[in-house]
Amino acid sequence: MASKPESPTEPFKRALAHAARSLAETPDLEVVFSGEGPSLIGNRAVLPHPPRDLNAKEAARIRGLADQMALRLAHHDAVAHARARPGSPDGQAAFEAIEQARLEAIGSNALGGVRANLTAALEARLEKQGLTRAVATDRQSAPMAEILSLIVRERLTGDAPPDGAKALVDILRADIEARAGKDLDRLAAAIDDQAAFARVTREILRDLDLGEDMSDATEQSDEDQGDEDQNTEASEDDSGDGEGEQSDGAQPEQAETSDRESEAGDEEMVQSEQDGDPEDTEEAPEMGDGAKPARPDQGQGGSNEPAYKVFTTAYDEVVPAEDLCDADELTRLRAYLDQQLAAFSSVVSRLANKLQRRLLAQQNRAWTFDLEEGMLDVARLTRVIIDPTAPLSFKQEEDVEFRDTVVTLLIDNSGSMRGRPIMVAAVCADILARTLERCAVKVEVLGFTTRAWKGGSARDEWIKAGKPPAPGRLNDLRHIIYKSADAPWRRARKNLGLMMREGLLKENIDGEALMWAHQRLIGRPEARRILMVISDGAPVDDSTLSVNSGHYLERHLRQVIAEIETRSPVELIAVGIGHDVTRYYRRAVTIVDVEQLGGALVDQLAGLFDEEPKAVKRARGLLAAPPIVQPSQPKPARKVPA
Repeated sequence: MASKPESPTEPFKRALAHAARSLAETPDLEVVFSGEGPSLIGNRAVLPHPPRDLNAKEAARIRGLADQMALRLAHHDAVAHARARPGSPDGQAAFEAIEQARLEAIGSNALGGVRANLTAALEARLEKQGLTRAVATDRQSAPMAEILSLIVRERLTGDAPPDGAKALVDILRADIEARAGKDLDRLAAAIDDQAAFARVTREILRDLDLGEDMSDATEQSDEDQGDEDQNTEASEDDSGDGEGEQSDGAQPEQAETSDRESEAGDEEMVQSEQDGDPEDTEEAPEMGDGAKPARPDQGQGGSNEPAYKVFTTAYDEVVPAEDLCDADELTRLRAYLDQQLAAFSSVVSRLANKLQRRLLAQQNRAWTFDLEEGMLDVARLTRVIIDPTAPLSFKQEEDVEFRDTVVTLLIDNSGSMRGRPIMVAAVCADILARTLERCAVKVEVLGFTTRAWKGGSARDEWIKAGKPPAPGRLNDLRHIIYKSADAPWRRARKNLGLMMREGLLKENIDGEALMWAHQRLIGRPEARRILMVISDGAPVDDSTLSVNSGHYLERHLRQVIAEIETRSPVELIAVGIGHDVTRYYRRAVTIVDVEQLGGALVDQLAGLFDEEPKAVKRARGLLAAPPIVQPSQPKPARKVPA
């Protein structure tokens, strides 16, 4: 039998993988091609699928993405980078951009082919972001981090900004050169020393008022700790693997660019080639406007920023999935989801059985014997036969704490999840809900998105009110109940097909969705309550971010997470679909495909049950439990009855 002919892109993929491993000096680098690319998590580089008709421009762009990831692995210390990173959101963005420019300059100066690849990737990214068409008049809205990276690139490599971006750089070039020109000149001498380069970068950010004021005492403290850091570096590498993975994992989009906005554009481009959804493709590039910061702290933002608030909740809705489309369409959508999952049928069964075994193994049955009533103890059967009136011949099973548990799955239904990510999320929900239900654990499946793009009715009201400044959240929430905790899975399974519906996935306001799911859990009678979030990154809502600070939604999300993780009896765990979410959640895992569910979700969830419940810790005085702080809400939300 003749062997199956090789795809025309296979030789390109093999050559690219070998080149990336060589440039990264990492023989075990795993290079995969997926619709979720580009991302870099540990030693796993995910790149977008090359099109079947691969032209020179697209090949150079994909090679550029691979070179960015390889250079990061070869020349970037994630722990040192996290230690030097400033705390302010604007400072973080600029710091990341300048560090990415350093990494790319090292490769560009060493190899001409790498320089050409990186230039192609840069030009493609700027074009997707629309920065090559930027009007060179608006200084306030000019992307400082992007401009800084282009100026630093010019300083380190001698390459001027691409033709389309020169006007963008000229908006702020004179001001940047006047305030930070001397420190910019110092970067080239420190290009091969990441720590020295970071110190100069902090000076540049201070020159431009983008970083915190670092007192001499603070700087001296950092220098004094240098020897100690060197002595403890090995132990940090061993004991802090999680931190290192977080830092690496927090950079997936930076493997393509220091400006996080570009990541969503590339992902949507790859998915649009596969799905051909014109409506989604048109909106998708704007989904990336919400930055996805990499700092794994609480991100409270500036102390002078106003508290999170909501302009109006009059148009928000909490709606059962079956009310969003008719029964026939829901059946058709579920059939479509089942068709997509057909290839994973064996995987799903295997994972469900593995998870069930892990969980049931912890449900050790305990019995109380020698009782007057209950279940007949077969060990006393002889006694009963001889004397049917014999006392103490019964037993009862003791209550198992594990079974008194409820798990809520909160699924991100944003536009950036369209395509394979939302399908993977649906698989996660299906596996976990069915398996946990077999283990006598109640499961609730919820989703969150918005009713409209770019604000909807809430924004219309804001415009009618005269566009008051700092209005807070400015969009109409849509919170979806796919399955309530008390509903059996067989009755709710069709509802997950709704995620496959075109037009459902819009924008995501994660902080309020977490609060909503948390409040539903708090009202449950179960002793142990677990909230599992399935998402692909940061909250993004163009309408809200256009009239508030750029990190407004992200700051609120971090505040809500901090409250739940430190003060609530609810136990929180997150699953990142193709993106690292450890930058937000303490307990998190990242997957890019269903195949990874076995080693990730099973261990995470089973590990959670291995721990002492939060309720027990709180009873012992180890945790406080004040209520989650709610944002100001001028009008009650409109709820659709479940």
